[in-house]
Amino acid sequence: MTSKNKFRVGVLMGGRSIEREVSFNSGRTICDHLDVSKYEIIPIFQTHFGDLYILPWHFLHRGKISDFFDRLEKEAKKIDWDDLKKYVDFIYLAIHGRFAEDGTVQGFLEVLQIPYLGSKVFSSALGMNKIMQKKFLKSFEIDIPKDIVVKGSQLKNLSIEDVLIKLYKEKINFPCVVKPVHEGSSFGVSVVEKKDDLFEAIKTAACCDSSRVQNVLIEEKIEGMEFVVVSLQNNKPKNLDDWFSLSVTQVNIEKDSKFYDYIQKYMPGRATKITPARCSKKYYDKIIKTCLEVTKILNMSTISRIDGFLTNDGRVVIVDPNSLTGMAPSTFLFHQAAEIGMSHTDLINYLIDVELCQYGIQNIVLNNSGFKGKVKVEEQKIKVVVLFGGNTNEKEISLESGRNICYKLSPQKYEFIPVFVNNSMELFKLSQKLLVQNSTREISKMVTDDQKIKWSSLPKICDFVFIALHGGVGENGSVQGILEMLGLPYNGSGVLTSALCMDKFKTSQFLSSQGFNVPKSFLVDKQNFKKFYKDNKNKLSFPLILKPHNDGCSVFVKKIKCEKDLEKELDFYFKESGKKYVLIEECVAGIELTCGVIGNDKVLSLPPSKVFAGKDVLSIEEKFLPGQGENLTPAPLPKNVLILVKKTMEEVYKSLNCKGYARIDFFYQDFKISPIKKDRIIILEVNSLPGMTPATCLFHQAAEIGLKPMEFIDKIVEFGFENHKIFSKKNLEKEKWL
Repeated sequence: MTSKNKFRVGVLMGGRSIEREVSFNSGRTICDHLDVSKYEIIPIFQTHFGDLYILPWHFLHRGKISDFFDRLEKEAKKIDWDDLKKYVDFIYLAIHGRFAEDGTVQGFLEVLQIPYLGSKVFSSALGMNKIMQKKFLKSFEIDIPKDIVVKGSQLKNLSIEDVLIKLYKEKINFPCVVKPVHEGSSFGVSVVEKKDDLFEAIKTAACCDSSRVQNVLIEEKIEGMEFVVVSLQNNKPKNLDDWFSLSVTQVNIEKDSKFYDYIQKYMPGRATKITPARCSKKYYDKIIKTCLEVTKILNMSTISRIDGFLTNDGRVVIVDPNSLTGMAPSTFLFHQAAEIGMSHTDLINYLIDVELCQYGIQNIVLNNSGFKGKVKVEEQKIKVVVLFGGNTNEKEISLESGRNICYKLSPQKYEFIPVFVNNSMELFKLSQKLLVQNSTREISKMVTDDQKIKWSSLPKICDFVFIALHGGVGENGSVQGILEMLGLPYNGSGVLTSALCMDKFKTSQFLSSQGFNVPKSFLVDKQNFKKFYKDNKNKLSFPLILKPHNDGCSVFVKKIKCEKDLEKELDFYFKESGKKYVLIEECVAGIELTCGVIGNDKVLSLPPSKVFAGKDVLSIEEKFLPGQGENLTPAPLPKNVLILVKKTMEEVYKSLNCKGYARIDFFYQDFKISPIKKDRIIILEVNSLPGMTPATCLFHQAAEIGLKPMEFIDKIVEFGFENHKIFSKKNLEKEKWL
C-alpha cells in the first residue's frame, strides 16, 4: 500500500497483439474513470516486444502508440514482471487479443500472486481459441455457425478445390465468413461471395498478424439481427455465482458493408447501436438466457461479452464470446450500463468491487478509502452546460468532444449538464443513457419532448456554457451571439473572431493583409466554376487542394494532381456537398504541423505537433480512428525553428483576437524549399473550437507543459470566465475561485 493508504490499481494496456491500439484506447478510458478517492492509478504499458513501463500521464492521451514510443526509454519507468507487485495491488486488464485474453497474462499474474480483473487461465485460453471454443459450446448444444478449419501450415500448398469440397460437405454456401482463429476487433475478417476471392481471404486471415501464420475458420454467414450482450457477476459475497445481463444491443451495420468491421466499431458515429434491441420480449429473453448460459459454460469471471445473431426463424446463434470487452468511451458496455443508470465510473469501479470480493480483499479497500475525522462540507459546484451535436458534417466528432468534456470536467469543481443539439438546433438535456449513445442520429431518435429546453432557459440552469459544437452555427459566431445575448460566459473566441475563423478564405485574406504567409487561393462559386476554370487554368499550378471554405474534419478535402481532374472534381464536389462555394488552394510543400495556443490577453503557444498523412491529405480516419494517423509531439524541429513557430503562432492568435484557446494548422518550409530562400511559416487555417476528443493533439501539447487533460479543460473554463466578466449574483459569489 502507498503512504496515502490507497489501493493501487495497475491498468495494463498496449500489449503484444495487433489489437494494441484498441487496448491503449481502453486503458485511457479506464484511467479517466477510476475512482481516485479509493484508488491510486498506475498506468502500465506493455510494448509489442513485451517490455513493461509505468506510463507517464502525459503520454496517456496520445492518439497512437507511435506518438510516444520512442520516448519510453527516457521518460517512462521500465519495470520487470517479477517486480510488478512492488507497484500494484491489483491489475485491471485493458489489453486485448493474443498474450492478453488467451490465458498467458492471466497465468503470469497467477504465478506472481497479483489479483486481476476478468476470467482466469482456463476460460481465457478457451475464449481466444475459436476452434476449441466452438467445440466446447457445441457439446452443450449451443447453436453456433457451421464451419471448417484451414490450417496456416497448409497455406503454401493450399488447394482451393479441397476447401470447396469441405465447404460442400458441411453445407456451407457463399457468402461465407473467413476469420483468423486467434484475433479480435474484426482483424483479418472477410465476407466472401464467390470462390475466386476465397484464397485471398484465407491468406488475409492467416497473415493478419505479420509475426506469424495462424489457422483460419470459414463459417456460414448467419443472417438476422446481430446482437451484443454484456453480463456481469454479482458483487455480493453470498451471490458471486449469480450473473445478470445488462441489456441486449442490436447492431445495424452500414448499408454498403458486409459485416461489422474495424472502422464501424471504432470510428465515431459509424454503424447503429440500438439498446435495448428491437425484438419481441420472447426473443429478447431467449437471447439473454442463451448468453448467460454461454458465460457459465465457458466459466467466465466478473464480465462477459457475447456476440451473436437472432435469425429470422428464431434461433439464437452465438458467433463470438469474449472474456473481456473493449472499453472505448462509447462501447457497448457503457451503453448497456447506462440503461440501469450506471455511469462509466460506476461500472468500472463495480467491476473492481466484484473481483476484490472474489479475492476476499474488498474490506481492505473500504477500510483504507475516504476521509478520517471530520467530514468536509462540499462547496457549491459550478454548473456547466456542455453543448454538442448540431447540424454539420462534424456532428459525430462534436458528440465525441462533448462527451469527453463532460467526463473531464473536474467533479470536485463542476456539475456538468450534457445538452444535445439536434439537426434543427433544438436543445435536449440528456441522461447518462443517452450521453453514451453511439451516434447523433441515435440520440435524435431517442430524445423526447420532456427533455427539450429553450436556449433562453440556459441562464436558469447553468453558470457557464462549454461549446463542443464544430462547424456551422456552432463555430461561426451564431451560438456565441446567443450566449452573449443571454449574458452567459462560454469557452473560446467571441462572435467576430469565430465568424472570421470559420471562413478559411476570409481568414487567409486577413492574415495575408497582416503580413503572414498563406497559401495562394481562389474562392469559386457554384454558378461560375466552369467559367472560373476556363479563365484561370493558366494561373493554376498543380497539384492543388480542393476543400470547403467553411467546413472541417477533412470533409470533402481532395488533392487534385492534374488539369484534367479539376473540372470533374469540381462538378462532383458541388453535387455531393450541397455547398455554394469551394476553396481552391495551392498545395504547399514542407512539414505539416499543428499547434494549440491558449490565453486571453496574455497568450502561450503550446509545443507544436508534426502531422503525418498516409495519403495525399490527412483523412478523418487518421484524425479519429484508434491506431490510424500519427502526431509527433513535440515536433522534431531545431530550436531556432521552434522559436519562430512559437512567435508566429502567438502573433496569429493575437491578430485574430482569439480568446481562450485555438488550434492553428500550418506548414514549415526551410530555406532549401522556401521560394524566398529563408525559413517561413505558411498558415493554413485557425480552428476557434478545435476537437476535444480523448486523443486530440491539444491534450498531447498541453501535457508537454505540465497540464493534464482535466487541468487543461479547467484552464479553458477559467479563460472563459475571465474573458466575459459577466456574472450572475450566483457567479459573483464564486469570484474568489477565479
